[in-house]
Amino acid sequence: MKIGLFGGTFNPIHFGHLRAALEVKEGCGLDQVLLIPAAVPPHKDSGALAAAVDRLRMIELAAEGEPGLAASDIEIRRGGPSYTVDTVRHFRRELPAGTDIFLIVGLDAFLEIDTWKSFRELLTLVPVIVISRPDASHRSAGSERDAVADFIRSRISPSCTLSGDPAGFSAEGVRSVTLFSVTALDVSSRRIRDLAAAGRSIRFLVPEPVRNHIKAKGLYL
Repeated sequence: MKIGLFGGTFNPIHFGHLRAALEVKEGCGLDQVLLIPAAVPPHKDSGALAAAVDRLRMIELAAEGEPGLAASDIEIRRGGPSYTVDTVRHFRRELPAGTDIFLIVGLDAFLEIDTWKSFRELLTLVPVIVISRPDASHRSAGSERDAVADFIRSRISPSCTLSGDPAGFSAEGVRSVTLFSVTALDVSSRRIRDLAAAGRSIRFLVPEPVRNHIKAKGLYL
């Protein structure tokens, strides 16, 4: 069994998140991707953050009926700042023996991973799948590979080597890092919040049940 852990604020979840999760699941041979909303994101401004229970509910609505995608409330149940290393430790304890766990993160988040709590321990606990979207960021796949390699060498381990397609990185003290390209959809949670606040439609940016939940609860107004 191969499980991907995909954390974030999901404020709100949208089709870009869902498409990325689906492509990583299929492309990396995962059986399931767990979408995990942070209770208290330590690296985010909480000013425009919807309540954790609403963000969890929107993920549940978005993933409903999609095999292999599911919501997890682990960080909400744990409470306090949502540190990824604590979440990985939890699943390593609780999942059956023989389960392979992978951490899924966006490229920008990975390039800040050295600011995360116990990041060196985290990188020894779990392989990382880094979501790359070169079309959206106007960067080439080659430049993104170089950015990841340079970051690993300068901030984590100078022994980094690169091989394969998708690009895989190996380094001392790191389980593995894979750079995986997904379809770049021009949609963001910030744009959705801005549209909702302005009273404009967010249809076709989020699943319809998510749109209905935002409207019913008056989120982001």
